[in-house]
Amino acid sequence: MIAFTRLEDIKNIEKTAVAMGSFDGMHRGHVELIGRAVAGAAQNGLKSAVFTFSNHPKNALAGGIAVQNIQYPEDKAAIIEALGVDYLFSLPFTDQIRGMRRDAFVEELLRGAFNMAEAFCGFNFHYGHRAEGDAESLRAAGALLGFPVRVMEAVRVDGEVVSSSLIRSLIAEGRMEECARFLGRNYFVKGEVIEGRRLGRTLGFPTLNVGMDAGMAVPAHGVYVTECVAEGERFAGVTNVGVRPTVEGEGRRLVETHLFGFEGDLYGRVVRVAFLKKLRDERRFESVESLARQIERDCREARAFHKLKIQ
Repeated sequence: MIAFTRLEDIKNIEKTAVAMGSFDGMHRGHVELIGRAVAGAAQNGLKSAVFTFSNHPKNALAGGIAVQNIQYPEDKAAIIEALGVDYLFSLPFTDQIRGMRRDAFVEELLRGAFNMAEAFCGFNFHYGHRAEGDAESLRAAGALLGFPVRVMEAVRVDGEVVSSSLIRSLIAEGRMEECARFLGRNYFVKGEVIEGRRLGRTLGFPTLNVGMDAGMAVPAHGVYVTECVAEGERFAGVTNVGVRPTVEGEGRRLVETHLFGFEGDLYGRVVRVAFLKKLRDERRFESVESLARQIERDCREARAFHKLKIQ
């Protein structure tokens, strides 16, 4: 796959079948749409392409974090490449693109820069200045300019429409098993292991403190069954997301992961923590000793979930 991150670098490309959208979660609906574009390109002798933005338009307009991310850019690109896409147009949502009227968006960007011969979009696709263009106006432009437009209806899971906003709400509520059904994989965060107070070690449950990207969605405060990828290996674990009210009051939010069967030092290394199931809410305990007993119960329950030997 050839990835373009600047509009001016896109030159002399072959005719394309382009899947368009924010693809901000690469959920089941996004994967289905891109798969259709790849199949359509193969059928019609075109190159398959994905057009998306490297920054969320709502965040660009707000000048800050208005919408939390549920996918890291490098993982988004990896999934797109794995689907067999030839070209990835991952462009920043700039004032130039934001100010394009819908006709200019089609003629100058889609047809001109991307050499688009076939378009694929979702039923709720919008484009152009103030999102004035939609799937129907794109169909009309296609009829006029001579390219087909394939509009995909909503993808549903258990009767509910798959959407990034729904997935964000499930993450915010800690409903990780439901999240995985709509996302098509377990939701994960990743970050550098940073120094902490080593309280977990004194309680007999050493943890990794994972530094978080402020722009990423983080599950509701609580304790979760998790899986961690560290140094190329997978470890079953249990993770606390929260502020450690028993020992610190209402401090800063932390993601602390205890790995089963791991001994070593990962400070400064980047790890990935996938959330599988919420065990309980975070709460304040009457003593550090009662907290330690609860952590032991959490570990036993997480081990049972992972089908590991309970120790």
